[in-house]
Amino acid sequence: MTRRARLGLFGIGAAGLALLLVTGIAGLPDFGHYRGPYGDVLNQVAVSERHATSVVAAVVYDYRAFDTMGEELILFCSVLGVALLLREHREGRQREDDPVRSEALRFFGLGAVAATLLIGLVVIAYGYVSPGGGFQGGVIAGSAALLVWGAGSYAAFRRLNPQWLVDLAEALAAAGFVLVGIVGLIAAGSAFENFLPLGTPGTLLSAGQIAVLNWAAGLEVAAALTLLFAEFLEDVMVRE
Repeated sequence: MTRRARLGLFGIGAAGLALLLVTGIAGLPDFGHYRGPYGDVLNQVAVSERHATSVVAAVVYDYRAFDTMGEELILFCSVLGVALLLREHREGRQREDDPVRSEALRFFGLGAVAATLLIGLVVIAYGYVSPGGGFQGGVIAGSAALLVWGAGSYAAFRRLNPQWLVDLAEALAAAGFVLVGIVGLIAAGSAFENFLPLGTPGTLLSAGQIAVLNWAAGLEVAAALTLLFAEFLEDVMVRE
C-alpha cells in the first residue's frame, strides 16, 4: 500500500472519529445541569448501602466493579504486550551508564521520592473515604520510581525495582482483583457481591471489599507504570 493510500485511509478514519467526538460533545448537558437519574440515586443510597463516603469509589469498586475488572485486565495485557515486544527487541544490546552529575538535583530529587510514594499511598488508602483512589494513587506511587532514575541513575532504579518483583506485583494485583469477584460469587451468589463487614462510614475500616479492590487497583497501576518506565528506559539506555 502506498503512502498516499495509507494517508487516505487515516483521513477517513480521523474524519469519522472527529464527527463522533463533535456530536458527543454537542450532546453534553450544560455545566451544572445533570440529567440523572442514576447519579442522584447513588448519592442518596451509596453511603447507607456500601458505607463508602466516596460515592465514586462505591461505583467503581462495587456497583460496576465488573467493568473495573475489565479495565484492570486491559491495563495488565497492554503493559505485558509492551514488555514482551521490547524485551525481545533488546536482546544482545549493552546498557549505558547514566548517573546524575548534579549534587543538588540528586539531593532534592531523591529526597522527594519518599514524599511522593507516601502521598501515593495516602491517596490509595483514603480512596473510598475521600476523593482519590487506587488508580490515582497508583499513578503517584509509580511516579516515585521514575524519580529514582530522574534524580539518580538507571542502575539505582533497577536495584530498587527488580524486574521479577515488578512483574510479580502486577500479576498478583490483577489476579487479586479477579479473585475478590470470584469469592463474592461463591460466598454471596454474584460476582463482586460484598462479603466483608461494611464497618463505620468515614473510617479506613469501612466499605467492606471496596477497600480490598481499591488497594488491588493501586498496586496494579503502580506496578504497571513502573514496568512501563523500566521497559522504555531500558530501551533508551542500551546500545548496540
